[in-house]
Amino acid sequence: MQAAVLESRGREGLKLRDVPKPVPRAGEALLRVHAVGLNRVDLYMRDSGVGITHTLPLVQGVEAAGVVAEAPAGSGLKVGQKAVLYSNAYCGHCRFCLAGDQPLCLHADIMGEHRDGTLAEYIAMPVNCFFPLPDDADLVDAGALMVGHLTAWRMLFGKRALKTGETVLVVGIGGGVAVACLQLALMAGVRVIVTSSSDEKLARAKALGASGGINYRTEKVAKRVMEMTGGEGVDMVIDSVGEASWSDSLKSLRRGGRLVTCGATTGSNPGADLQRLFIRQLEVYGSTGGSIEEFRQLVALFARGGLKPVIDQRYPLAQVHAAFDRLHAGDQFGKVVVTVAA
Repeated sequence: MQAAVLESRGREGLKLRDVPKPVPRAGEALLRVHAVGLNRVDLYMRDSGVGITHTLPLVQGVEAAGVVAEAPAGSGLKVGQKAVLYSNAYCGHCRFCLAGDQPLCLHADIMGEHRDGTLAEYIAMPVNCFFPLPDDADLVDAGALMVGHLTAWRMLFGKRALKTGETVLVVGIGGGVAVACLQLALMAGVRVIVTSSSDEKLARAKALGASGGINYRTEKVAKRVMEMTGGEGVDMVIDSVGEASWSDSLKSLRRGGRLVTCGATTGSNPGADLQRLFIRQLEVYGSTGGSIEEFRQLVALFARGGLKPVIDQRYPLAQVHAAFDRLHAGDQFGKVVVTVAA
């Protein structure tokens, strides 16, 4: 089968290769991959991968949807049915898995990070990572669902869920997680303010329902947020940018507000601003992925037509480098998707 294999770091280290079709182990099923959403972690794995236990060569790709090609008896899966994958082959027996908090699994085995991923014609994963879809499900949309929308779901509705009538600031609208946050927050009746350096992206966000947009190149973000919220600040900030935006994010929060982060694309060591944290009693917490139960709820919403991911561009597997280039440039609005099978 054909696969996008990372043989060495950097753009030229990602090669299209003919590799053996995976053979499912006990308790695993085989997915014929149709569509793969690309994510910032794919770029990180390609160019660095520091801190993630893995060996090269490695097939890239951390999310996918497709059709079940092989399934063990008694699994509940049927050959030929559509399915989307949960990316973490969690252990199921550590303290976190037993508590239903699979993202904190002590033995996480994530496709495209710790094990071969989805940028291939087939992938084998444990049967409990397969989530069946309706026959009429759009597999391109489903292939862009898991990482961005599940991450957004947990950030918005996890530790201290946003409530109807509250306001959230989404920093850096355009990427998959940020756009997913916009979509899901609006569905929950939350007011959304977004930031970007692109007036075009701000306009697109407003067309989707954002109540306000701030161009951080030409406006002072915290000042504009205060103007938009009557001097109070927002209830929550979603910030995956890191150092460049951190100060404004903290200053944009109301007293007792919370800042949630899932990334640090501009650096991971911003100023802590501890006085602001304790005087205004702010909460800061991190979030990655989501649990099996959260994914079940998300897939159910998608399956009944309640959610459609925003797709920026599609590329065939043969153009995987162009897809990565699009993601690396940061010009996208929504998800960049690689299609593998017709």
